[in-house]
Amino acid sequence: MTATVRLTVGQAIVRFLESQRTERDGERRRFFAGCFGIFGHGNVAGLGQALVEYEDRLPYRSVRNEQAMVHAAVGYARTHDRLRAYACTTSIGPGATNLVTGAALATINRIPVLLLPGDVFATRPANPVLQELEDPRSYDVSVNDCLRPVSKYWDRINRPEQLPSALLAAMRVLTDPAETGAVTLALPQDVQAEAYDWPEELFAERIWRIPRAVPEPAALAEAAAVIGAARRPLIVAGGGVIYSGATGALAEFAGETGIPVAETQAGKGALPWDHPSAAGAIGATGTTAANALARDADVIIGVGTRYSDFTTASRSLFARPDVRFVNLNVAAFDAVKQTGVPLVADALAGLTALKDAVGGYTVPPAYREEVRTLAGRWNAAVDHAYALGHAPLPAQSEIIGIVNEESGPRDIVVCAAGSMPGDLHKLWRTRDPKGYHVEYGYSCMGYEIAGGLGVKMAVLDSAAPDREVFVMVGDGSFLMMAQELVTAVAENVKLVVVLVQNHGFASIGNLSESVGAERFGTRFRLPGDLAAGAAAMGADVLRAGTAEEFRVALRKARDSSRTTVVHVETDPFVGAPDSEAWWDVPVAEVSGLESTRAARARYEEGKRTQRSFL
Repeated sequence: MTATVRLTVGQAIVRFLESQRTERDGERRRFFAGCFGIFGHGNVAGLGQALVEYEDRLPYRSVRNEQAMVHAAVGYARTHDRLRAYACTTSIGPGATNLVTGAALATINRIPVLLLPGDVFATRPANPVLQELEDPRSYDVSVNDCLRPVSKYWDRINRPEQLPSALLAAMRVLTDPAETGAVTLALPQDVQAEAYDWPEELFAERIWRIPRAVPEPAALAEAAAVIGAARRPLIVAGGGVIYSGATGALAEFAGETGIPVAETQAGKGALPWDHPSAAGAIGATGTTAANALARDADVIIGVGTRYSDFTTASRSLFARPDVRFVNLNVAAFDAVKQTGVPLVADALAGLTALKDAVGGYTVPPAYREEVRTLAGRWNAAVDHAYALGHAPLPAQSEIIGIVNEESGPRDIVVCAAGSMPGDLHKLWRTRDPKGYHVEYGYSCMGYEIAGGLGVKMAVLDSAAPDREVFVMVGDGSFLMMAQELVTAVAENVKLVVVLVQNHGFASIGNLSESVGAERFGTRFRLPGDLAAGAAAMGADVLRAGTAEEFRVALRKARDSSRTTVVHVETDPFVGAPDSEAWWDVPVAEVSGLESTRAARARYEEGKRTQRSFL
């Protein structure tokens, strides 16, 4: 007879989660580091009670906002290359719907996070209960159904018997490099508290091995033949290079072949910025070096990239008529993009196989020299942007330069939406594969501080807990979601937050002007003091009026043991060096405004460069 243990559904979930492990390359890790949560009537008696009873098994972390807890979980999992994760529990109602933005961000970026929102009563004893949607079409609908389209796996546990298969399905998705993202298990509040006799084997340690898929031989031979015939190839390195731990293999492959490497936002750090093959960022937020190489490349080798429109500059960047694509990706969905030769494999395994398959292939010496020349010109432009000396207010590029210079080689910069990520992509000189953490898949305002909290928690759980985390955030994003400063202070998770005040949405302001909308609705009239608000949340605050004052304040914040916000004003009208790439943002076809008509003419000129790839 199978041995059983009597537990509630909530208790069974906690016991299951604490027993899950991942293993890659022989190294085993506990998958769930803990559970973030905010409690209400929908989860306090079920998961809340279970987390109290088993706190020694699955640590609980309190946060201030449900969306922010998912951002923190994403920051944590991404820093651990998706091999570790957090669960997030909320009550039914606004707590659950607050998860939607975070879930979308996790799924788009393919980062594992387990969502455990409470739900309405499965037994329906007192409908409508507090915060119930009460959809007249069906009593089986709740607000948690909003999470279906933004989850990679979604289930509602209406009976305890349904839980084991749902938990295993959740783990299958969370640990699949090609399919991972947000996973939602909606938990009716009465079911959470219901007891059941569970088989003991459900709570035994379970190992989820993360495979390194190898290329199919025929596809590898075809890819090698395409690369072998190339005269001007270019590698586009995406986040998959970093998540798979393939940065060393990429450096070796690029070094031996001489193929230059351009980096996406998620792939930045795939090579050190001063590597001989490093061409820098690519796309609308890229460097002139990488974009010039992309325009005349005859073969694009995409490694771990999904070719977002910023990466491909809305398909106007890869301009050569006969350009071909080789796509090395663990996800078949991405491997077939751009009518490419699909190489469905892990980035490390695929690069290792490609290096052997292309034999002694190298690019022509003149091409190597061209790469060095273009990269040198861009690096000189970065030097100039760092030392601009703009007055009376410094330029944003100067602030980025100071943070880059004052941070250590293994420190981490965190950012998300606005003009800052674009400038960082171009200008930040990354020295470590995990040193650049910018969320640009969803470009979500408000991710910065919450995501930085998760990054620092991951650092503290790692073998190098002394790495500093520099969160760079504009005033617009700060106003969206700054409350996890309270969590950072309360939990003694030290962050250095650089709050750049430019009195508006700088990125959208520039975009608005470029499409003839005259910066409408993008400027702030702030009656308050953002720095004082940060101090009210418990952070230390330093203020800087000039670039040199900022450098002094940043050093003080870096050397402090407490979370510190460094407030600095910048001039929003001084941009970073132009990428010389075009991005498709539609402009009104007819208008009475001269600014809009002029913008439309520029748009039509750019549109003519756009091409379609199947």
